[in-house]
Amino acid sequence: MFNEIIEYLNLGSKKTIVDATIGTGGHSMAILERIKPDGRLVAIDRDSESLAISRERLHQLCSNCEFIHENFAKLDSVLESLKIKKVDGVVFDLGISSYQLEDPHRGFSFRNDGPLDMRMDRNSYISAYDLVNNLNEEEISALLRTFGQERWHNRIAHLLVEERGKHPIATTVQLASIVIKAIPPRFRHKYYRIHPATRTFQAMRIAVNRELENLEIAINKAIAVLEKKGRICVISFHSLEDRIVKHTFRRAASEGLIKIITAKPLTPSESEIQSNPSSRSSKLRVAERL
Repeated sequence: MFNEIIEYLNLGSKKTIVDATIGTGGHSMAILERIKPDGRLVAIDRDSESLAISRERLHQLCSNCEFIHENFAKLDSVLESLKIKKVDGVVFDLGISSYQLEDPHRGFSFRNDGPLDMRMDRNSYISAYDLVNNLNEEEISALLRTFGQERWHNRIAHLLVEERGKHPIATTVQLASIVIKAIPPRFRHKYYRIHPATRTFQAMRIAVNRELENLEIAINKAIAVLEKKGRICVISFHSLEDRIVKHTFRRAASEGLIKIITAKPLTPSESEIQSNPSSRSSKLRVAERL
């Protein structure tokens, strides 16, 4: 929902905007075009490789840009280090980028064999390998149920523990094949409109990166640093993220901090879904600082 983000941010010269998940710079390129020459962009990402790509893509537009390798949950300390007290807009484009998915060495995708990693920040200590091979059966089952909303969490957890007793589960294809094997054959296609391993991979990725915990922290900090009439825009890609955004916005609105601009989340048009199928599950929520 590129166009909607640009519209709802109310961009203009001299504004300071935070792209808290810059990725490879798609949104920020359009933002910079609309806030130059006197605007300021603070670009944050946990993924140093994505950040390097965006820095290279945007360097000609960036007369006043800061590229920060950091978790967006530390938004307040990032701005404090830059001596920025208030900003005019904050963007969160959650989920995983096609750049990360397509790199088998990152371990995010079950479609290409690679190490079982899934760390957004490769300096982090805990990887998906650690969770899959060290959590007990009950912990794995709870993780799949809570973060993946996986119907067959008990069966998958049981088989994972059984299989890792023979040899460590080290690759994405190993994990995906175990998940498929654990799901009763008659449900593999009837129950799933998506690949049977999708929910398991989502759950592991969320747990590895503590995504939901960090999201709530970051939204509250973003609201706190917004100027009056400043906007916060959040694109989420699954119900767990969207629920956190919705409840955090409602709580802040009840405290008189923000006005919710989107009573219901915006969803992509049919034409956008056709041109970008990965956008089909996205939801955009927008709020304005009072």
